[in-house]
Amino acid sequence: MTACPTGIAHTYMAAEKLTRAAESLGHEIKVETQGSIGAENVLSDNDVREADGIIIAADKDVDLSRFAGKRVLTVGVAEGIHHPERLIERVRSAPVHEGEGAGAAAPGGAKERSVGYKALMNGVSYMIPFVVVGGLLIAISLALGGHPQADGGLVIPDGSFWKHVNDVGVIGFTLMVPILSGYIAYAIGDRPALVPGMIGGWIANTGALYDSKAGAGFIGAIVTGFLAGYLVQWIKKVKVPRFVQPIMPIIVIPIVATTTLGLFFIYVIGKPISWVFTHLTGWLGGMTGSSAILLGAILGLMIAFDMGGPVNKTAFLFGAGLIASGNQSVMGMCAAAIPVMPLGQGLATLVRRRLYSEQERETGMAALFMGMFGISEGAIPFAAARPAQVIPANMLGGAVAGAVAGMVGVQDAVPHGGPIVAVLGAVGGVPMFFLAVVIGTVVTALTTVTLVDVAERRKSGAAEAGAGVVGVAAVTGDAVVEPVVVGVGAGGGGAAGAGVAAEPRTAGAAVPRTAGAVAAGERAGDDDGAGGTGEGDGGGVVEGDADADAHAGGDAAGAEVLSGYLTERTVKRQLVAGEKEAAIREMAELAAGTGRVADVDELVRVALAREAQGTTGLGEEIAIPHAKTDAVAAPVVGFARSADGIDWGSLDGTLAKLVFMIAVPQEAAGDEHLRILALLSRKLMDSGYRARLQGAEDEAAILRVLGEIR
Repeated sequence: MTACPTGIAHTYMAAEKLTRAAESLGHEIKVETQGSIGAENVLSDNDVREADGIIIAADKDVDLSRFAGKRVLTVGVAEGIHHPERLIERVRSAPVHEGEGAGAAAPGGAKERSVGYKALMNGVSYMIPFVVVGGLLIAISLALGGHPQADGGLVIPDGSFWKHVNDVGVIGFTLMVPILSGYIAYAIGDRPALVPGMIGGWIANTGALYDSKAGAGFIGAIVTGFLAGYLVQWIKKVKVPRFVQPIMPIIVIPIVATTTLGLFFIYVIGKPISWVFTHLTGWLGGMTGSSAILLGAILGLMIAFDMGGPVNKTAFLFGAGLIASGNQSVMGMCAAAIPVMPLGQGLATLVRRRLYSEQERETGMAALFMGMFGISEGAIPFAAARPAQVIPANMLGGAVAGAVAGMVGVQDAVPHGGPIVAVLGAVGGVPMFFLAVVIGTVVTALTTVTLVDVAERRKSGAAEAGAGVVGVAAVTGDAVVEPVVVGVGAGGGGAAGAGVAAEPRTAGAAVPRTAGAVAAGERAGDDDGAGGTGEGDGGGVVEGDADADAHAGGDAAGAEVLSGYLTERTVKRQLVAGEKEAAIREMAELAAGTGRVADVDELVRVALAREAQGTTGLGEEIAIPHAKTDAVAAPVVGFARSADGIDWGSLDGTLAKLVFMIAVPQEAAGDEHLRILALLSRKLMDSGYRARLQGAEDEAAILRVLGEIR
């Protein structure tokens, strides 16, 4: 079984590779594909019963319950594309699947990492609305209902309308951490894990339960989420009497898991957190007489590390506690570092938009707004999604902001941070305060995009790629709006004698052929009509009645292949661009020449946004960028060929030399385009076919080679 998040290109490429590998090794194989058009070639009960082993090459959850009692090997879809022979050998010794569930661990731990990543992303996706809603409500209530105080602070009067709005926002923020924990657990242990995950997250965020002045924050929530999920998985494996089984998922498992996890966190994990909080406070107290630059850098690192967790709270409360003693400089260092994380992450989504999904960019805008009001939690969704890249970038920017503030003697008279306190007059040295914030923000943003970009380039798993193609046919009334295929050729010699297999025709249809042009592996003479196949001296495919032999001279200008999705008039021989963004723009501009693209810039933006979600470089020197946008009036499909290749961040590290770009209107409908793309993905797995496509000398030759796809 093969499947990927978008269910198109990788799904069918893996299926084709596995099929060919099995045939070459002398095995019988049947591959079920779970694509965007639904499950195809579905494995029947008899298929499963007779199988010696089951290979799951998928980057999304797959129901394994029907494979109980069979050897099951679960890997990412990229493994099915790049190492099919190895998988067929490995499945012979794979463990027998005994229980029910949506996933299984592959030998070597590869699938376990995939499960962990998907669980983390599941928690983050559910957490983001709480962060955005809670943070914005708090910021709005402060902006519109806050009353400036003599010391420069901002207070919302009790009982006022804006105080109630603020309270609602605080509730959203309070729920943020248990939601993250709960849905991480849910993704691992299913519904029985939701309650222990959420309650565990609440405990982690409530320091008073384990004698700490600060909770463990979002990092603690990640820990409790994974603990709850795997604890529930373990409890599910316990054999119980049959009469107990019906109440296991709704009573026994949630109660046992919740109690065990809650007490474990309070008595085992919570104590070290309290110890860290106490000793960090004492350590900071011993540094008050040291270098202001060093102290500011350390406080900035702590503020940025866990954004509301014990380390952050230690630094914040340390600075706030010194205000009463007349030392406002320490709080000034903290105040400069507090907004750097949300401002830096928000700026990063603007600096390198292609690295972020649409949801992340929207969250980035909210983070910018929250940063202005000193709400550091606005950066938590980014840190939870990409901790290895975002947390170091946050800490570096926070340290720089804190150090600059310490060096220039910024002061803050209120226990709060961000530009809002400077605007309200609580900060001493306002210009230097803003300078510290700006420098820290820029450092965070640039470091983030650099680290994220490096991580994206190193990705080799198809789970992150999630490449696929969306929609190609739009239906209006009874008429199907035909798509236009844009092709770009880089030239190149070779592949002489490549021809095209005859398409099925209606009665009387004839297909002229280049003499002797049927290459090895081609299907020839597939003419289902009554007319037959004509031989000619020229290339091309000509549709019509028996008189079509008159076109044997080879004029392919009017030919259409891929069910009419590609015509010679939209083929260009040389792709000028040498990098991905420029290539996408060049193809969009070429498509605009058809009159079907209303806004080239918007088409490019949407295509790049799709790239930010995961590279559409499929490996094997293939890429399939795509966009679904009303910037196009009718579907446009593009084929591009690059002589030197373009770095597309492909799964196998190869440069993309064969690029198919597709753009469709938002309202495009129908499944025919998905079926064409399935055929395309399968055909492109044939190295001989790719060589013929790469070596086609002109537009007509490109059309003839593409015409082999059936």
